[in-house]
Amino acid sequence: MSLKIRTAVIAVLAGASVMLFGCATTPSPFENQNDVQGKLVIAPVIPDYKVEVTLAKLNEILAVAELTNEQRARFHYDRGVIYDSVGLRLLARIDFMQALKLQPDLADAYNFLGIYYTQEGEYDSAYEAFDGVLELAPNYDYAYLNRGIALYYGERNELAIKDMQAFFEGDPKDGYRALWLYLIASKDNVAEAKQQLAIQRKGLETDAWSTVIVDYYLGVKSREEVFAAAKLGLSQPKEYAERLCEAYFYFAKMAIEQKQYQEAANYLRLALATNIYDFVEHRYARVELAKVKGLLEATK
Repeated sequence: MSLKIRTAVIAVLAGASVMLFGCATTPSPFENQNDVQGKLVIAPVIPDYKVEVTLAKLNEILAVAELTNEQRARFHYDRGVIYDSVGLRLLARIDFMQALKLQPDLADAYNFLGIYYTQEGEYDSAYEAFDGVLELAPNYDYAYLNRGIALYYGERNELAIKDMQAFFEGDPKDGYRALWLYLIASKDNVAEAKQQLAIQRKGLETDAWSTVIVDYYLGVKSREEVFAAAKLGLSQPKEYAERLCEAYFYFAKMAIEQKQYQEAANYLRLALATNIYDFVEHRYARVELAKVKGLLEATK
């Protein structure tokens, strides 16, 4: 299970499915695995024309169709998800806000708004949004992930660990959940967090891509091995770009832990260059990059 805060299929009145992205051109990763040198080693994923077609259909439906408030809220939400998937965050936010005016109990929309508040550093508003999600849908486990991240960036790490522990326990076989629990717990105690990660590794899905990244964190796999694994078992054209987005982000977090700030900045730029806007790793790569730039300035 990936930490993709996304909707992959949008239902329009005819019930048609759309692909949100076209194929990615993906050259080989690093020539030297220890020297990124700010190179762009993956072409960005480009949205294909079907996104524009779907948006046009949704615009027409919202403009001319007779809809109930609940139906109109859903179409605003669906359009917001598409805007979010191509990086048009302001337009997405407007649609999510409109959806909530029409249907105030739409938990999914609150979840997106909470993510945006976190990215903008408006942590109190983020906490309120995620609290709202869990009040409306107590089993919405990704709200624990997202609130945990907000608490982490908001310097409330004890509460962040509790949320991330709850998220991990929702699916202990998921390597992404183990990784995020580690990232947050390691802020307080790296050695203890790594011991816990090693224990959790025993219960992870052995062949999963996320487990490969966990093995990198545990020192079992090298970066070269992670890049090699990223090419295996791909099921759709842009999956390689998605995996690189994730790998770059987690490599960056490890580099930050090791105080290798320039290397971390390079990896974060590469994660952003993939244009996988709706991945949690892409969402917070910019937040991390701003922090790393501050650390680099402080060391000059």
